[in-house]
Amino acid sequence: MTGYDLVIRGGNVVTTEGVTSMDVAVRDGTIAALGKGLPDGRHEIDASDRFVLPGGVDAHCHIEQLSGGGLMNADTFETATRSAAFGGTTTVISFAAQHRGDRLRKVVEEYSRLAERGAVTDYAFHLWISDPTPQTLEQDLPQLIEAGHRSIKIFMTYDRVRLLDEQVLDVMMVARKHGALVCAHAENHGMIKWMADRLVSRGYLAPKYHGVSHPRVCEIEAFERLIRFSQLLDQPIMLFHVSTAEGAAVIRRARGEGIKVFAETCPQYLFLTASDLDRPGLEGAKWMCSPPPRSTADQDALWRSLELGDLQLVSSDHAPYRYDATGKLSGGSEANFKQIANGLPGLETRLPLLFNAMVSEGRSSLEKFVDLTATAPAKLYGLHPQKGAIRVGADADVAIWDPDRVVDMTDDGLHDNVGYNPYAGKKIKGWPETVLRRGEVIISDGRLQASPGSGRLQLRKVAPSMRPTGTLSPEFDPASNFGAHLL
Repeated sequence: MTGYDLVIRGGNVVTTEGVTSMDVAVRDGTIAALGKGLPDGRHEIDASDRFVLPGGVDAHCHIEQLSGGGLMNADTFETATRSAAFGGTTTVISFAAQHRGDRLRKVVEEYSRLAERGAVTDYAFHLWISDPTPQTLEQDLPQLIEAGHRSIKIFMTYDRVRLLDEQVLDVMMVARKHGALVCAHAENHGMIKWMADRLVSRGYLAPKYHGVSHPRVCEIEAFERLIRFSQLLDQPIMLFHVSTAEGAAVIRRARGEGIKVFAETCPQYLFLTASDLDRPGLEGAKWMCSPPPRSTADQDALWRSLELGDLQLVSSDHAPYRYDATGKLSGGSEANFKQIANGLPGLETRLPLLFNAMVSEGRSSLEKFVDLTATAPAKLYGLHPQKGAIRVGADADVAIWDPDRVVDMTDDGLHDNVGYNPYAGKKIKGWPETVLRRGEVIISDGRLQASPGSGRLQLRKVAPSMRPTGTLSPEFDPASNFGAHLL
């Protein structure tokens, strides 16, 4: 059967297995055929001398979200996903953020309405749990997981959202029973609070001291603790935004022990350092995020960990706040670092930064780029095989890249609602020029061609990443615990 809606003609198609010169045919929003000399489509795109890649999957984005500190971030679903599309990303996983006192089911309904109204890319939600009441754990969370929201976000720090150890275990047990991946912001809360209070009391107030307040060991300790929770319950986990060489080493050892732990890092830990916060006045606030950027030695260690597979993906952790009184400067012109919103914009820059480093500058390969930014996140979060790959039957989410296009990043060159670019001044080689979502061209000739609300919610099935290993701790094995049944 022919009659293709669209044929992408003569491009170099990239998958995790290799690069092949061939055509891509689309019918009814999915990839219908791959090969050379395919029959004509009703519409055609000439992709000669271009790379044809799967649209990016950004699995860590804060969109239209109230922070733990009560501050609304800068982007709506319309502006955030517009920015994502211009950067070659066609699917985002954002947060349905429960705060204390919120009914989780209502939270998901409210975020769904916002996305339905504004999103131009496809989207899914992580279930953010900060109030693990019996109603949350016994009713809402199991029902939402079974409905297809197959990932959960927990915090081990921040006063208003963090969970105690026992609460973390409660959430993990629900995830184990119903089939979900538990994702964590894992830093030691006590260390951060103690260090921050000590710095402020001694007059060290500038944004650059934010990094000092998050000691390296607070990441290491929290990683170790959560990994042992995972080992105890045989519940898979995802460690968000790994920032240190030591943190990556902890993950490597745990995976070597057979513990089912996955991990990501972000561009800010690959391309920024602590010195970026050392600026006059409050300007360093633009580069404040948690955990903070570290050192060039950490960057090198994280790159090695990505190549070795210790870290499986790179997300943006897009957490946008304007550099004005609505965002970074909401605490006033004399604010100390504790009073400044944490987070950087990153949805649009994630793929170009990585393409430039991995492909244009030769740090890695096109195949690895596709894996880290599209295929691996799709597989880990239950979006594959519809997302994250160019294969027959998959959604026709495609980004056509001009590998020779050079772009000078500027503060006013992005399409979000943030107003600055943390990577302004950086020269990038390689850029997505045409982007398709389910076969529809949504970016072409530098213009958005999709309407707000045209993105679709992606409900997910249980992925292999979410299944326990089957290796029980002795305390949970009736053969070893005197017959107690605890799972």
